[in-house]
Amino acid sequence: MSALSSSAVKLKKMIDEAIADEVITPEECEQIMILADEDGIIDSQEKALLAQLQNMIESGAVKRVNKGDPIA
Repeated sequence: MSALSSSAVKLKKMIDEAIADEVITPEECEQIMILADEDGIIDSQEKALLAQLQNMIESGAVKRVNKGDPIA
């Protein structure tokens, strides 16, 4: 397996943080998308990371919450 690009490493860190606390805010989603598109190219590694996060949101493993909302 090839090494992650520098932007993919940053993206992975941000996504891992969302996965670890099991919640993601709209602001975090926006920051993730900005980071993914930072170099103008969303490469295959970044696409895979984004797909992983999307799957976890869809399955409920990571919950979308608004900043300041109580976490149930």
